[in-house]
Amino acid sequence: MKTLTLQIPDTLDLEKESQLKKQMADYLAFLLKSEIAYEQAKPERVPRFGCAKGKFRMAEDFDAPIDHFNDYMPE
Repeated sequence: MKTLTLQIPDTLDLEKESQLKKQMADYLAFLLKSEIAYEQAKPERVPRFGCAKGKFRMAEDFDAPIDHFNDYMPE
């Protein structure tokens, strides 16, 4: 649960203070409901088997030895 402390100046009269507190509480409730609704609305994407087919291409000589590593290869 999220909490918020609201500080109101002493110069407000009691009626305006209570009205302001109610408006802030209503607004915060709206924001929290919006955040919860947004979190719940995000669909979890599950990749399907084969969805990347054709997007990657391997070179024909992929398994061929690399010339730069000749010094490290056993003879």
